[in-house]
Amino acid sequence: MSITYTCSLPSFSSISVSNSSTFRPNRITCSAGASVAERKAVNTSEPLLLNAVRGEDVERPPVWLMRQAGRYMKSYQDICQKHPSFRERSENVDLVVEISLQPWKVFKPDGVILFSDILTPLPGMNIPFDIVKGKGPIIFDPITTAADVDKVTEFTPQEWVPYVGEALTILRKEVNNEAAVLGFVGAPFTLASYCVEGGSSKNFTKIKKLAFSQPKVLHALLEKFTTSMATYIKYQADNGAQAVQIFDSWATELSPTDFEEFSLPYLKRIVDTVKQTHPDLPLILYASGSGGLLERLPLTGVDVVSLDWTVDMAEGRKRLGSDIAVQGNVDPGVLFGSKDFITNRIHDTVKKAGNTKHILNLGHGIKVGTPEENVAHFFEVAKGLRY
Repeated sequence: MSITYTCSLPSFSSISVSNSSTFRPNRITCSAGASVAERKAVNTSEPLLLNAVRGEDVERPPVWLMRQAGRYMKSYQDICQKHPSFRERSENVDLVVEISLQPWKVFKPDGVILFSDILTPLPGMNIPFDIVKGKGPIIFDPITTAADVDKVTEFTPQEWVPYVGEALTILRKEVNNEAAVLGFVGAPFTLASYCVEGGSSKNFTKIKKLAFSQPKVLHALLEKFTTSMATYIKYQADNGAQAVQIFDSWATELSPTDFEEFSLPYLKRIVDTVKQTHPDLPLILYASGSGGLLERLPLTGVDVVSLDWTVDMAEGRKRLGSDIAVQGNVDPGVLFGSKDFITNRIHDTVKKAGNTKHILNLGHGIKVGTPEENVAHFFEVAKGLRY
């Protein structure tokens, strides 16, 4: 089956789909309106993902999946049997490289993301933590006072996480520019939330109590995370990362007004600081449940906004504008559906995203228990698409 799409951005009222049974692979034809940023000639020496982010003329959307290396894969489960500690798996160079490459060897995604955790830098900032099976991250000494913030030190990646730099360097060699190697960090508010709450949270009452009763204390903590995460992004880029994703998973627990005080300015400062020395490094921002904050996310200065599945891709494109790239946003639950269902959702997402500046991904990480063959089907369909 061949599928032809006709779409116009930012207005999506003219979308039409026609089917034919004579050609493979699936072909997508988009007629972009004048409001879409002009597409540039493709740079064949760069990975597809980087070309797409920069608005160059690509034959299809690049594809990778959040948590593409993880518990749904039998090969990862086998490693967990031998190395039950998550921190061991994420802080040992050989294991980090092996796990990061597991989906690359099987599915050949267009992005190979470092296997790590957003909390990995914390010990290097004098914030001890562990990740306990069945409980998640545990912060041993939650931060509640100005004195606690004073104890937080500036992060020096080369001293505390040399294995991250080593792993990224090896990944670049292994992938050999056939895909983009991706690094990632946690955003200041999200890291602060873990450290104040003592781990994961459902209600975020502790971080909000601190924000609304002692804002100076929280701002001081956010300042330290901002400086350290900017340094960490640069370190990852210097050691092989070709793009870096910033996870602000908990910022969407804030109202728009509070987001503008406790998250937005710190994200912007990270981007501004990184761009001073790494102007061509694509930065991706992901915040789950960001529908209420969407127009504010481009104000951070990032190159790509990653949408979750609660935002319609066509509407997200309209609200974000044509200058910024988008990533996403298939519901990870779709991967529990039939192969036809998965195929249809991929086509719908790509059709609505248009033919420029789109990275196909999920709207969140792959869920535990996802059939591995369905992930394989997702990649097969995605890599068979053509604009």
